[in-house]
Amino acid sequence: MKIRLILVCVLWLSGAACAQNYPDKSVRVIVPFPPGGGADIVGRAITQKLTDALGKPFLVDNRSGAGGGLGADLGVRAVPDGYTLLFASSSSLSVSPHIMSKPPYDPQRDLTPVILIASSPNVLVVHSSVPARSVKELIALAKARPGEIIFASNGTGSLGHLTTELFMQRAGIKMLHVPYRGGAPAMIDMVAGNTSLLFATYSTVSTQVRAGRLRALAVTSARRAQAAPELPTVAEAALPGFESTQWWGIFGPVGLPAGIVGKLNEQINKILGSADIKERLALDATEPLGGTPPDLAKYLKADYERWGKVVRDAGIRAE
Repeated sequence: MKIRLILVCVLWLSGAACAQNYPDKSVRVIVPFPPGGGADIVGRAITQKLTDALGKPFLVDNRSGAGGGLGADLGVRAVPDGYTLLFASSSSLSVSPHIMSKPPYDPQRDLTPVILIASSPNVLVVHSSVPARSVKELIALAKARPGEIIFASNGTGSLGHLTTELFMQRAGIKMLHVPYRGGAPAMIDMVAGNTSLLFATYSTVSTQVRAGRLRALAVTSARRAQAAPELPTVAEAALPGFESTQWWGIFGPVGLPAGIVGKLNEQINKILGSADIKERLALDATEPLGGTPPDLAKYLKADYERWGKVVRDAGIRAE
């Protein structure tokens, strides 16, 4: 009976029959990065609120690898019944497909947009042993030691990787790349002194910056972050016009019923508008966004085209 109901739900364009009682069991939310990074922190804040609002568990399933591509592929291949959702990022959808030799999914064709969740700047941090206390000093150091400074990223093809590539292009420097399976392991190894530089979300590195193990030099947004107003932007510190912003959105597989999309979109918009979520996200320099499914589709298209150009110009390929 349940299988039949699912089939009817998928075939019914409005999705109204399924949406009425959705969810009637736990919902798997794939986060394509490991625990502890920005995507995981924001994803868990939203899924907890969805659990409270809709009465069934929304459970985070961390599936890291390939700059978010492995988890995204799982989301694309899921049954479109609303019980597997993808908490995707710019890394997994705007960047990774350009880098893979044979991408297993097309983010604009193979997913159903639900809602744009939030955006956050990356923070440029260096290990406390690095003798640079400003972006200009860092660039000068890298020019004096070409190819010697080791930078970490949360994966080849991640936004952190592409942001560093863009930084090197604009600054005219060359550094050595070491990719990890997410922002948290990249940050942990950097604290240990195995790498020297990282572009990561504020939530990933803020505790270590406050502890003095890492030194924050700048943010990558167009304007200073409210959570860290003392940090200049990369643009004002050294490279005019430089900007790179991480974003997250919720998607379902192709064929996700419109009624379920609408129910999730309405509920998450309410969550993003609540004072406690705004305050929670602000602590990590994250701005709630929201909007309609077409808003997310438009946002993805522009970001996909932008980072595709950076990948092509840099000649980056999956390692």
